[in-house]
Formats: sequence, structure tokens, C-alpha cells
Amino acid sequence: MAKRVAVIGAGSSGLTSIKCCLDEGLEPVCFESSDDIGGLWKFKEQPEADRCSIYRSVIVNTSKEMMCYSDFPMPDHFPNFVNNSTIMQYFRLYAEHFSLLKHIHFQTTVRSVRQRPDFSNSGQWEVVTVDRDGREETHVFDGVLVCAGHFTQPIKPLSDFPGIDTFPGTIIHSWEYKDPDPYLGKRVVVVGIGNSGGDIAVDLSRACEKTFLSTRKGAWVIGRVVDRGLPLDMIMMTRARDLFYWLLPRALLNLIWERSLNQRHDHKLYGLQPVHRILDQRVVINDDLPGRILLGELVMKPNVQKFQGSTVVFDDGTVEEKIDAVILCTGYDYRFPFLPTSLSSGSDGDLKLYRRIFPPSLERPTLAILGLIQTKGPIMPAAELQARWATRVIAGLNHLPPAEKMDKTIEKDVQANLKSYPCPKLAALQVDHIPYLDAIAKEVGVCPNIAWLLLRDPAVGFRVFFGPCSPYQFRLNGPGHWSGARQAILTQWDRVAKPMKTRPIPETSSFSLFFWLCLSGGAAVIFALMRPLQWHILWV
Repeated sequence: MAKRVAVIGAGSSGLTSIKCCLDEGLEPVCFESSDDIGGLWKFKEQPEADRCSIYRSVIVNTSKEMMCYSDFPMPDHFPNFVNNSTIMQYFRLYAEHFSLLKHIHFQTTVRSVRQRPDFSNSGQWEVVTVDRDGREETHVFDGVLVCAGHFTQPIKPLSDFPGIDTFPGTIIHSWEYKDPDPYLGKRVVVVGIGNSGGDIAVDLSRACEKTFLSTRKGAWVIGRVVDRGLPLDMIMMTRARDLFYWLLPRALLNLIWERSLNQRHDHKLYGLQPVHRILDQRVVINDDLPGRILLGELVMKPNVQKFQGSTVVFDDGTVEEKIDAVILCTGYDYRFPFLPTSLSSGSDGDLKLYRRIFPPSLERPTLAILGLIQTKGPIMPAAELQARWATRVIAGLNHLPPAEKMDKTIEKDVQANLKSYPCPKLAALQVDHIPYLDAIAKEVGVCPNIAWLLLRDPAVGFRVFFGPCSPYQFRLNGPGHWSGARQAILTQWDRVAKPMKTRPIPETSSFSLFFWLCLSGGAAVIFALMRPLQWHILWV
């Protein structure tokens, strides 16, 4: 009889977990508290407690080729950076293609997950659920995959702002923000310059009388596209570039990157200059922020010092009066109240997890938490690899190291991040994108062998090493091998180009191209010969 696995949540991590269970011969039973799949990406007009919430204008910061599931490319006509409705369409295509919906129990909330009395032998769990009619039911499962998301608990540090109780306007968290309509013609302060803070400030600046973006530390800002208008992540996230970065001194890399971004827009001039170096923390990805500052519709401000009624005083002594609203983009905490408290390692609810997946304290590794990471790349491919590994561990096909070794690995990973992220709970979430993918892929047995690929299949090997580290690389061989992976890699740039080929443009003929090259080359020679004459005339 197949082992039964509870999958908690039907978002991006939950859907791929269901599929991975099926791939490994397990029987998944998914519990989703809402009435639809999609998790974070399902837009709702009103936020719901203990659930993720997004604003109407949200667009992903990672391109479709880098964020898709490894054996299911997004349709080639999809834009390179999708909005929430398009990614919901993708999830439905994925769920239908792999027949996942029949395994999901909608409007069913998980109340508790507890080890059975014989857990040390069976590794089984008792899961208590409540359905839409309030009926409570107890289930027994051989494994549990927690895919409940970690953008559900907004942090509202009101005590950090003296006098905020005197503020007569509205104060909300970005979790509650939906669109700029309620703020038309108003003066609004946005606190915090993460990706949400940047997006919301830009959104508001098109409707408000004036929008102020307050930041304590500043941020490095980069757009979604780079040279020739190509997706940022497809150009920057390559194995060759990762190796190059590893060989060069970090100080030099910081200097190169910071100089490059400052050539696009001077961060000091624009009031964006952060206190940290560019490689120490994640950059803010925003195409419009510098432009809105340049137009004067968005004004950068330092940290809020205090409130005096509708007047806001900032750390530099400047004052802004008649403020109507404050939107706190101050991040999220995470908690899973249905899990045993014994899994938490401190009063703040931190979960000590090996490779950000497995609690090392369990006698049997039959529970995994997926997607609980922060990375400079797309989360979906990482969560998919986590699910592939976790399902193989639950199925008994892979084994974890001793608890002592796992604890040492966890401590080492946290210590490596503490310099950039002083909060241990936040430091534990950080992973380096490609090294993390490879580490999990090696556990599954699907990490691409670059040298072997270059010898056996140079066309693919060259693209795997020098091209974007797209998810298809982890389907070339090993468990879960997908026969379409090679072709997906060879055609990934075609899918990038497809949605932009909406207007026929004649190709330049080879003769015309040769003529213009000769002409431009001749002009360059003439210009080079003329320069000494120009300097001679100037000196005379």
C-alpha cells in the first residue's frame, strides 16, 4: 500500500509537492484553506487573516524561464514577467496537465499536526482538519509536507514611532494594500524600501498629491531588464558568472557592481544610497522607481523619527505636514500554529531546519517544510527541488545524515549570514541561489555534470554552464528525468523572444549589413586620422 502524505497548502510549493508525491509512488492528500489554488498569487479584494495577500498591480521579479517548474515551461506566448492573473493561469495549466486537482480538499483548514504515540517506529502523524461546514476530522499520514507560505504574518512595528497614536490618518501594512484608488489626491508616507515598498510607492505616486518613501538604510535598485532589454535573471544567474564571482575578491565585485548601477542612476543623487554593500543584501528590483523620483512625484526620505498629529518628523529634521496615510512595508514574520511547539527552537517561533527543509530533532524524517527560504533568485525552482528531495526521503529512497551533523550544518549556514542579517531568524532563511539548488539537486541525484555534458552534448553543456541556470537543467538525468529537458534548454531564448514578436520587421539583407559595416568602419578610420589634426588646430 502506498504511503499517504498530507500536503498543507495548494500554492506554488503545494502543487509541485502533490506532483512529486505522485512521481515517487506516494498518495498525496492536500488541504487548502481557501477555495482555489495559487496561494500567494490569488488576488482578493480583501485580505484574510493568516493568509498571503497581494496588491492588484503586482508583477513577478523573476522571468518566466527562470521561475517555471522544471518539467513544464510556461507557454511561449506568456510575457517574460507575468502578473498575478497570468501566473494563476499557469498554475491551472500545471494542475490540469498532471491531474493534481483531484487530490486537493478545498476550504479545509489544518488545525493540528501531531506525532502518533508510535512515531519512533512508524514515523506517522495525526492531522486534524476542519472542513467548510465546521466538521472536524482526524487523519493518519505517513508523511507531512508543509507548504503554507511565510508571508502571512505582517510585522507592524508601531512602537518604533513615537507619537503615532496622535496620527489621525490611516495606518495599514502592505499586506492590506490593494490599489491606489483610496489615496487619490492625498499625501502618503510609505515606510520601508523592500520590493513591496518600492512597488507600492511607485503605484501611489501616480495617484497621490505627493508620495514619500521613508527608508532607514537605503537600497540598491535595479530594473528587471539589462543590456539589449533582456531579462536580468537570465543574464546574471549563470554558473559561469557564479564561478567568476567565487574567484574574484568580494570587495572588487562590490565595487564593480556598485559602479555599474550608479552609472544607470546615481544612488546618492537619488537619495537611494544604502549603508550596506551591494552583495551583502538583496537588491530592490524596480523598473520605475528612479523615474518617479526624477519626475518629483516620489520623494525619498530618511527614517521616521516621530509623529505629531498629521505631521511626520524624519531623522534628518525635515518635516512633512498634512499627511493623510501611512503604509508600513516592514516585512513579515512566519508561524505555523498547527505544528508541535517542540519543533520551534526559541520564543520567536524560529524553526531549526536542515537545508531549510527538515527539522533535525525528529526521530523519523517524515515532515518537511517547503518554500521557507529567501533567495536572490526565483523560489519556485528551489521549492520544487525541495519537494523532490523530501518525497524521496519520506518514500525511503534517500536518507538524511545524523542529527549532530545536521545541527552543525544549520549553525554554519546561519553564522555565514549573520553579518548581513543580524537577526538569526532572518539569517537562517537566506540561501545562495545556484549553490543551494545544486546542493539539493545532488541529494536527489539530478545535479548536472557540466564536464560530462560538454563532452557528450556540447550544445547543451555550453548552455548549462554559460547560459541561464534555468530549472530544466535538473531534469536532464537522474530520478524524474524529463525527455523534453534538452529541447527546453535549447529553445529557452526562443520563448523569451516569442511574446515580443508582435510586429513584423524586415530582416536586414547580408549585402546591406556588409555595406553598413564597411561604411561605419571607413568612418571610424577617417575619424581616427582626423583627431591629430583637430588637436593641432585647437593648440594653434
